[in-house]
Amino acid sequence: MKKISLPLLVCFFLTACGDKNNAPDVSGVKVDVKVDRFDEAFFSIDTLQMEQGLGKIQQQFPAFLPVYLQNIIGITDPGELKMFYQFYRPVFDSAQKLYKNFNPVKDELEKSFKYVKYYFPEYKTPTHIIPVIGRLDSRQDLARMANGEYTPNFIGPDLAGISLQFYLGSNFSGYQTENFVNNVAPLYRSRRFSREYITPEVMKLIVDDIFPDKSNGRPMIEQMIEKGKRWWLLDKFMPQAADSVRTGYSKKQLDWVNSNEGMIWTFITKNEDLYAIDPATLQTYIGEAPFTQGFDQEFSPGNIGPWIGRQIVRKFESANSNLTVKQIMETPAKKILEEAKYKPK
Repeated sequence: MKKISLPLLVCFFLTACGDKNNAPDVSGVKVDVKVDRFDEAFFSIDTLQMEQGLGKIQQQFPAFLPVYLQNIIGITDPGELKMFYQFYRPVFDSAQKLYKNFNPVKDELEKSFKYVKYYFPEYKTPTHIIPVIGRLDSRQDLARMANGEYTPNFIGPDLAGISLQFYLGSNFSGYQTENFVNNVAPLYRSRRFSREYITPEVMKLIVDDIFPDKSNGRPMIEQMIEKGKRWWLLDKFMPQAADSVRTGYSKKQLDWVNSNEGMIWTFITKNEDLYAIDPATLQTYIGEAPFTQGFDQEFSPGNIGPWIGRQIVRKFESANSNLTVKQIMETPAKKILEEAKYKPK
């Protein structure tokens, strides 16, 4: 997970709609969220007076500016910084066309933070949302979370940072270049580089922060369930969201898994060792891919393991309605598998 310590570093229908009908009432839950437009402050600098401009930003963002320069873009030399500014100014301009009014994103995050506070009152949700423009030239610009997924975003004490350069729409020209496709994100991933994925990707960081995934090295079925638990928790935090957005599947992929749940489970149980730990088997079902080997290449999604895991957790939840969200998250994967008695048709 990409988490910054400031003291240290200084709806569609059916498949598209969320679980709004079963969501708790959070209208009385109070959260304080403010958007600090670091991106606008940085790209308003006069490049002929770079040092003076940085001085003004230092006054506005005394703790965050060093983090941005050293850890996000990795540039402190004034000459290199000026080159970065000039190269990424068009990226900022593209972001401004989409995000000059950031209130819709703020409102989505604020609503999801309320659900976090409802289920976990002691957890400190971010109070500052900081949009930035970072680099686009390396996979290093995407941090790997504990659950194995990549994110361009970060959280820290009281803040959530959003890297807008990765949310410019799937057709953004920068995502189509050979270097970007080969070294940063293939097209099956960059199709999700749009506004509707900002909130779920920030919320995945919060899920990862509350319940870090420690299942690496465990048998495949346990990893499926542990990752599925985190998808299930994301559902709780974002009941208003489309399931396609929460899972990252396209609508046709989501329709396919929902229509073929029994076949998927039968195939896996008949052809694989559920307790396998070898990388080849794990990578087939867990992790980003354009499709899942052994299934329809046009309709099946990659990373199908967490989806199966979430289905098992949902079955366990329905049989244990007395358990709290926290208790379910803390239930061992083995116990969930045994008691869920998962046998989809």
